[in-house]
Amino acid sequence: MRKRKLGDSGLEVSVLALGGNVFGWTADEASSFRVLDAFTAAGGNLIDTADMYSTWVPGNRGGESETLIGRWMKARRNREDIVLATKVGKEMGPGRKGLSRAYILRAAEESLRRLQTDRIDLYQAHEDDPGTPLEETMEAFAELARQGKVRAVGASNYGAGRLSEALRIGERHGGLRYQSLQPCYNLYDRSEYETSLELLCRKEGLGVIAYYSLASGFLTGKYRSKEDLSKSVRGETVRKYLNERGFRILDALDETARRHGSNPARVALAWLIARPGVTAPIASATTPEQVDDLVEATKLELDVSSIERLDRASA
Repeated sequence: MRKRKLGDSGLEVSVLALGGNVFGWTADEASSFRVLDAFTAAGGNLIDTADMYSTWVPGNRGGESETLIGRWMKARRNREDIVLATKVGKEMGPGRKGLSRAYILRAAEESLRRLQTDRIDLYQAHEDDPGTPLEETMEAFAELARQGKVRAVGASNYGAGRLSEALRIGERHGGLRYQSLQPCYNLYDRSEYETSLELLCRKEGLGVIAYYSLASGFLTGKYRSKEDLSKSVRGETVRKYLNERGFRILDALDETARRHGSNPARVALAWLIARPGVTAPIASATTPEQVDDLVEATKLELDVSSIERLDRASA
């Protein structure tokens, strides 16, 4: 699988990232191991997770995904082959959230323990924390970097103003700055990233790792009516896409897929991979077969007319 540089971090990552949100949720340990094996066998190396995956599942406390990934890396003895990305900041329980120095340092140790590793390759602020000064947050990340526990840091769900400010502050803390942004970005959800964040990321040389790259499965073509929402535990999150614009995007995906002998999911991911400034989209899978299908997107090169057709449909 092709690799790209992630900002100025020195990390080289696959053009497709494997999302770890399903591990410990819709994928048990055995299934998670099979998915991870299939992804790395195909040449993928960027695995993205978060400490709070998957607190939303009844009976879970958070850390389930990191724990499974840690067990897998230990079993496979492949830590050096993986670019490991996780996140901090979203609520893990009472008093366990935010980006204060004390909490970041505590949460990093807990993530390292679950992941059974001595370092995190890309440690990301999961969301902005307006209640904590950016100086405090960036100094905490710099402290972890000095200790060798973090190789690079990134931001997720930041607005352009706060991201720009964080970059300036980071440069004053030993030169450590955010090297990447993880925004919600796909063929349907374009406006926020393209109107306020895209130019900033390209100007600052940030890597961009897009999440919800398949719009919770809508861009696979699996959901084409309200009746289809019952097909998955995530079905209800797709309801907002069932409108005229959403159907127009599906038509364009269907047409492009036929033209390339492919399918809508691969086309939607290939559109993101081809987007200037995007380093890698994140996609999740619960079976090796799904991984194989996602990997095919990295081999699909869309022609200019196909990209323009998708751009118009999703404008």
